[in-house]
Amino acid sequence: MLRLYHGSNMAIESIDLRIGRRGKDFGQGFYLSDDLQQARRMAQITVEREGTGTPIVTTYLLDEKNLTDDCINFKHFDAYTADWARFIVANRQNRTDTQIHDFDIVYGPIANDRVGVQVQRYVQGYIDAERLVEQLKFMVPTFQYFFGSERAIRLLEKI
Repeated sequence: MLRLYHGSNMAIESIDLRIGRRGKDFGQGFYLSDDLQQARRMAQITVEREGTGTPIVTTYLLDEKNLTDDCINFKHFDAYTADWARFIVANRQNRTDTQIHDFDIVYGPIANDRVGVQVQRYVQGYIDAERLVEQLKFMVPTFQYFFGSERAIRLLEKI
């Protein structure tokens, strides 16, 4: 069983995909990390951004066997790649209610602030996707899990 964490400014009683912010790395959905410290940082950032609440980390279990189930559409990026960069940019630019992909779960590197600067250079056309990946080669990525469907959410067990 994989232990995953969600950092927020409030207790999560039930997951509502509709309240996820648009324009995030993998789209509008529910984001988790397998790194407790990352989730704690995200909880603090959320409190600061929203100006309300208390940093809270909610813990979930996920049976990793579900990631290979034929019923789950799972996308896995194990490093910074040109495909990852194009996927991140497309999702960040999507401000609609409609996802641009049909993945239930996506796993991959976070485009944090340092990475975001390079991604912005790519978006502005200063560098291509391959150069972006070259620029990120020496950064140690932090990974995230995106849950974007009710089918995926049902796989999480809150503990």
